Amino acid sequence: MVVNFFDQFESPSFLGVPLMVLALSLPLLLFPTPTSRWLDNRLLTLQNWFINRFTQQLLLPLNMGGHKWALLFSSLMVFLITLNLLGLLPYTFTPTTQLSLNMGLAVPLWLATVIIGLRNQPTAAFGHLLPEGTPSPLVPVLIVIETISLFIRPLALGVRLTANLTAGHLLIQLIATAAFVLLPMMPMVAILTGTVLLLLTLLEVAVAMIQAYVFVLLLSLYLQENV
Repeated sequence: MVVNFFDQFESPSFLGVPLMVLALSLPLLLFPTPTSRWLDNRLLTLQNWFINRFTQQLLLPLNMGGHKWALLFSSLMVFLITLNLLGLLPYTFTPTTQLSLNMGLAVPLWLATVIIGLRNQPTAAFGHLLPEGTPSPLVPVLIVIETISLFIRPLALGVRLTANLTAGHLLIQLIATAAFVLLPMMPMVAILTGTVLLLLTLLEVAVAMIQAYVFVLLLSLYLQENV
């Protein structure tokens, strides 16, 4: 029987019941509520330092109106990083490889930034659709192009995260399959392939963290235009 490499991206189910909710709630179980008995834990201190530094860097270009999103951005960042990294473990499922989930995160957040801009500064929000100094004959064309680019933003957010994680997982599985096939025939080539697989896995860990950061960073840039 030929193994389908895309089976790993199917939503897990048990007795016909989808387990997507269980996969999404797993990161919440890994971050218990801190108690006074371990507030000085080194791991917790490092985690808080990372979140604080990330939040400061993310909100640096935003004015005070955008700082209300600090908790949302920080929580989303930690949530996405945890989901992406958990998906690299064997026999696990990565919910962020599902375009439906990523679009479910991207569309409401993008729409919220647009609504904030239309409510607080409608003139500036509509002004983004037409760059200053545009020649009169190009005005209709540029308005259409800028409108299309505005509505493509949530699609780009979701597809970017899905495509990068899916490509990484597929490449890891392909190289791992090649290493197992080559092991009895060409052991040295299989060892070299295994080394490449290890390096690729380290790269995929970095990609999992970077893609979560890029997702939140682009949302903050969209918010910056509307506050």
